[in-house]
Order: sequence, then structure tokens, then C-alpha cells
Amino acid sequence: MRTRQRNRRTAAIGSAGVLVTAALLAGAVSAPTASASPAAAGQGQDREARGAALAAARAAQTGIDWQDCPADWGLEKPIQCGWVTVPLDYAEPNGKQIKLAVDRVGNTGTKAERQGALVYNPGGPGGSGLRFPRRVVTKNPLWANVAKAYDFVGFDPRGVGKSAPISCVDPQEFVKAPKADPVPDTEADKLAQRKLAREYAEGCYERSGEMLPHMTTPNTARDLDVIRAALGERKLNFLGVSYGTYLGAVYGTLFPGHVRRMVADSVVNPSREKIWYQANLDQDVAFEGRWKDWQDWVAANDAAFHLGDTRAEVQDKWLELRATAKKDPIGGVVGPAELISFFQSAPYYDSSWVPVATVFSKYVAGDTQALVDAAAPDLSDTAGNASAENGNAVYTAVECADAKWPTSWQRWDRDNTRLHRDHPFMTWANAWMNLPCATWPVKQQTPLNVRTGKGLPLVLIVQAERDAATPYGGALELHRRFEGSRLITEKDAGSHGVTGLTNPCVNERVDAYLLTGKLDGADVTCAPHAMPKP
Repeated sequence: MRTRQRNRRTAAIGSAGVLVTAALLAGAVSAPTASASPAAAGQGQDREARGAALAAARAAQTGIDWQDCPADWGLEKPIQCGWVTVPLDYAEPNGKQIKLAVDRVGNTGTKAERQGALVYNPGGPGGSGLRFPRRVVTKNPLWANVAKAYDFVGFDPRGVGKSAPISCVDPQEFVKAPKADPVPDTEADKLAQRKLAREYAEGCYERSGEMLPHMTTPNTARDLDVIRAALGERKLNFLGVSYGTYLGAVYGTLFPGHVRRMVADSVVNPSREKIWYQANLDQDVAFEGRWKDWQDWVAANDAAFHLGDTRAEVQDKWLELRATAKKDPIGGVVGPAELISFFQSAPYYDSSWVPVATVFSKYVAGDTQALVDAAAPDLSDTAGNASAENGNAVYTAVECADAKWPTSWQRWDRDNTRLHRDHPFMTWANAWMNLPCATWPVKQQTPLNVRTGKGLPLVLIVQAERDAATPYGGALELHRRFEGSRLITEKDAGSHGVTGLTNPCVNERVDAYLLTGKLDGADVTCAPHAMPKP
């Protein structure tokens, strides 16, 4: 399941026909030497380390030719756009090069207040960071203090959006609905989904085979260091959300002495044992818990939604809706897969609680069109569909290449059948989305051993206790591995992407860290942000 902080609702469709919400799971004068830490060197990455150092030195000399952004990028002035060139393969730094799209808006304070660039990754893998500078342009109050001190810099990671984008299937085919129900009734249903997953993996290789071996988190971390050098920054200030925390964890392991400040918000568990097969199984459990939290809230607000005044009653309405859509897709296009795509945004984000409950309520009251409008694909939105397909392709490519996945269908079947019994909301949908990794056509790597290397500063970790996309254990694991890090826990909360929410207990500490480097003397527990109101 993709892990990503969202700017707006977008949808991506899993390889095996499961609709899943993509807005799920952020120098030039003398760049430091990009030497790998002992952890990296001990893992056979010396050639890549030398290639990354060479690429960063070149970028520091070249810089970035900032210009007004292309009109069709949707990035208004004074945001500027540019390109950073990186090797496709860091072991062959003089071989094929690709261009990465970057953008920036300057700090809003004085020259004396400026502390450098704050680089952002929203997660995914497959999310674009190019909208990050718009937080300044649109005067987002949560970021006003930090914007005085930092240029806000976004980028499209390799394979994403404007940066040598990859594709696995025709986007218009990708979004067609209705898809098969992800919950299999028979062995024939499973066979059909396995065939779709295998064909998706083959399609990735046919359409994007040259890129696939190099679509890894360590390579994106090396790209991040080249971007740092191109910006003229001696050290990196980084805000990573969701999968962006894993990118940050890998960057901090490969380049510990290049980090100035790092905020990890909604944390992917960086353990080698979790990346990525087990991490996805863990999500299924967490999603079920947060789904129940939403149902409890809907029941507590029965006066507004009329869906039942207990969790069980709301669940019964959901199962009834699901059964109806399975038998006869709503509007001809919304079946169980499309329902999961739409409804899963509620366990992802508290900001979706009211909109999802409202559409559900309207359906039960007889208005089916609201559900069709919310959950069906828009075949006329070719740009949005291409973006959704690209995002899913990158998600699949990175997770499949980062780690060795089980190839035994018996194991997938056993693990997901067992999990589904008590966690039916997401389990099979997530399984089919990831199953292409079982037949991935290029070499799968061994994940980096995330650890504290020489020079790594204190990192700030922020995590909601009941996050579905990145369960709480991931924050504890990164906290353990990054010595001296501080953990802010938002207790009894579960919205994904905590730094984007209004909670002064969190917001003030993030500001203080980014502006002064200061952290609390111990870990902090914050009360939850305000609950949504119908």
C-alpha cells in the first residue's frame, strides 16, 4: 500500500486491478566528499559511493539554472523550476544520465535569517514533491515561521512525473472500472489475480526495463545528495513524510555527515525484516484498527449521517453496500475494488472522515450519483490518469527492487488468508497490489542496514499512535536506530502526515527544531489534534 502525504485526492490502481488511493504509506562552493559510511561500504556499495561523490562534485560546479516553471506544471510565480542531472547507475557515473525536475521558492525572511534549503519528499514511493513550495505561495500558516528561514525545495524522484517517468501499462486501461473484487471467492479468482500481477510485472519490463534495475531507495538517496550539492548546500535539511522517512533513513545511513536537520514524519519501519513484504502485512492490521476508529466516529455522529449508532451497525451498512456493488456495480463502474479505493482514504486521513461519511450517507438515503462521482475513474482526465499510473509504476518498481520478496505463492496465500480473517478491510487488496514483486523481472537488492553513522545529527521523529499506513512500531524502530533522535507521539490520533495538521504541541516543536536545532530533553507525547466535526 502506498504511503504518502497527500496534497489532494488522487487515485492509483494496483497491478491486479485493485483500486487503491495513491494519496496514501519531502554545495556549489565546496560540497563535502560523498563518502559512504562504514555500514554502506560494508555492503558492497563502494562503486556507487564513488559514483555519488563524482556526481555531487559535478552538480556543485554546475548548479541549477533556475527559470520560471513551465505553464502546464501548475506552479505559479515566484516558484522557479530547474533540472539536476544524475547517473542512471551510480556504479557507472559516466554512463547514461537522467534529469530530475526540481523547484524552489526563496525564504520569506531576510538574508540574515536564511538558513538554507529545506528539501521535501511526500512519500509513495512515487509521490511528487513539486507542490511543496506552494505552501509558501499559498501562505500556509503552519509553515510561515520555517519559510522565513528556508527556501522550500521540491523534486520529482527518479521515475516520477517529470523525472524520466516510468510506466507499466497504458494509463487509460489502468483506470478502467469496475475491477474484480479483491477478496477472492474461489481458487479461480486467485489464479486470475495472479495472472494480472504477472502481466503487470512483464509490462513494467517491456515499457521501462532500462530504468527498473536502478529504481531503488539507495539510488534516490544518492540523487538527493546530488540535489543537495547542486543547490550549493554543504549539508541537507530534509522533511520526509511516509515513504519519505525511509528515504531519509537511507540517506542518513549513506551520508550521515551530510545531514544538518532531518524531520521524519509518519515512519516506515526501516528494519530489513520489514522492507517491504512484512511492512505491507503490518499495514493490513493497522488499517483495520483505524477503519474501526472511523466507524466509531460515524456512529457517534449518527444524527448527522444516519448510518447507525454503533460500530457494528455502520459495518453492516458497509458490508451491505459492498455486496450490492459486487452483485451489480453502482452506476456500472463502482464495484468492491472501487469502494475500497474511496473508503480507504478515511483510515488514511482524518480530513476524509466527513467527506467519506457524507457520500456513504447520501448513498444509503438513495443518492447513488454522489458515490459514482466520488469513486469512479474519470476517463476524460488523461493527465490525472497518466499521473496515477506513473505513481503506481514507481511504487511497484521501488518496492520490488529494494528487497527480495517471497516467490512462493503458497506463502502469499497462507499469510493473506490468515490475516484476512480478522483484518478483511484491506488485506487482499494490498496483496494483489504487491504481488508483481513475486515475479519481478530484474534483480532484487538487500535493504540497507539503517544505522547511526559518524556525523549524523539529532533527528526529529513525529508519529501518530494509530497511523494505518505507517504503523507506530516503525517510529520506535527508527528512533532506536538513529541514536539521540527524539520522538514526538501524537497520542490517540491516527491521521497520516502529522506535520501537516494543526496541533500546536507538534507544530511548535517542529518549528523550534528546524529554526534552532533544539529538541526536548526527552521524548514527548502530545494530545491529539482536533477531531473532525460533521
